[in-house]
Amino acid sequence: MSKRSPEKSSHRLVEVRLDEDSIVRCSRDIEHERNVAIYDLLESNSFELLEHGSQGPYSLLLALEGKRLAFHIGDPNHKPLKSIMLSLFSFRRLIKDYFLLCESYFEAIRTAPPSRIEAIDMGRRGLHDEGAQLVIDRLAGKIKLDFETARRLFTLICALQGRDGPQ
Repeated sequence: MSKRSPEKSSHRLVEVRLDEDSIVRCSRDIEHERNVAIYDLLESNSFELLEHGSQGPYSLLLALEGKRLAFHIGDPNHKPLKSIMLSLFSFRRLIKDYFLLCESYFEAIRTAPPSRIEAIDMGRRGLHDEGAQLVIDRLAGKIKLDFETARRLFTLICALQGRDGPQ
């Protein structure tokens, strides 16, 4: 669990948690990426629950419920405001590709020349951008968020899924 004090904007996350029963244990490198994503997300984010009348700030619990991704949104004291469920089907290919590129990247930084590392990292960033856009599209009309917030949420969605992605 990570928590930060709210900044000026009320349209933001002040706490992000991953459901412990949902987390698939991964390599240390992936665990590190997950922790960095949560830290970065709390440092800077734009997150607005639409059609609810709540101004925020918000707490977020991400969980897997069957074949669905649950965004359980609450106030800073965890009073439930809204739960949004998304099918994981549209994320399947991106998650699998993301983990393949991450594995290649983590292996490359140990042994490959800089040009190979840069090429893999560019591919990884491109895939991450595609995942962020999918998060934005799937949450359209429900949650308004900026691109960097969506990128970090995509990382967390991948962390919940593990290497093989949605089943």
